Amino acid sequence: MAVLTAPTRRRRATRVPPVVLAFVLLPLLAEGFFVFWPAIQGFYLSLTDWNGVSAPTFVGLANYREMFGDGVFGKAFLDTVLWLVLFGGLSIVLGLGAALLLQQERRGIGFYRAALFLPVVFSLVATALVWQAMYQPDGLINQALRGLGLGSWAHPWLADQSTALYAVIVPALWREIGYVMVLYLAGLKGIDPMLYEAAKVDGASRAQQFRYVTLPQLSSVNAVVISVIVIDSLRSFDVVWALTRGGPYHSSELLSTYMYSTAFQSLRLGYGSALAVVIFILAFGVIVSYLVRAFREAD
Repeated sequence: MAVLTAPTRRRRATRVPPVVLAFVLLPLLAEGFFVFWPAIQGFYLSLTDWNGVSAPTFVGLANYREMFGDGVFGKAFLDTVLWLVLFGGLSIVLGLGAALLLQQERRGIGFYRAALFLPVVFSLVATALVWQAMYQPDGLINQALRGLGLGSWAHPWLADQSTALYAVIVPALWREIGYVMVLYLAGLKGIDPMLYEAAKVDGASRAQQFRYVTLPQLSSVNAVVISVIVIDSLRSFDVVWALTRGGPYHSSELLSTYMYSTAFQSLRLGYGSALAVVIFILAFGVIVSYLVRAFREAD
């Protein structure tokens, strides 16, 4: 009878079954083919001048140098930062507020949760079309203002350069709040109730419980929420394109819409790829800087 040595037993114990390897490697191969390879190819195209038909011409960093003198790029960059701050900040505040209000199990609470989450399942294009009808001069919003005696507030919301961007943020925010609420509800359910009981014994008020118990316990959820919101903010395209196409006069232009119009309408795919690289760097930089700070605070 053969006796297995210790190294042989360890090798057999640590051997990964072929089925497990297949389940791991196949998704990695698919991810590499459909995600990583196009990303690498997109970075290469950002160094070329290409119209999508003829062979790409290598131009080095010319596309990136052009951005410094491109007024539309500067406007789109600032609008994207503003979108990230307003859309992201309001999504976190309103989503967390909704989660705090709806975390208690009581009669009818499921209806309100479902009502807030329902916009998430709608198509962004369908959502944009509904809000476009509401924003019309004779649409629901202006009609409601007139009915409340605030007719002077009636406004061509999407046609005015000063309000177009903010008008577009509203439907995007309306859809995002429910998603953020669900993430925070999951985080709140994981907080030990004994922590609140101990805080009450120590005489902590509701505001102090929120600051010293709730917020620290939601640190891991915050990392997920911040990452999701940054990615959603920088890839926001459908709702903006459906409502304003970046207009009027680039007043609601984002990097995503400018990239699309440059690449597929002006057929400057090299410059459009450079814009895509800028979007990636911006998203990567914001997320990594936040995660590094969060990990340092955790240590």
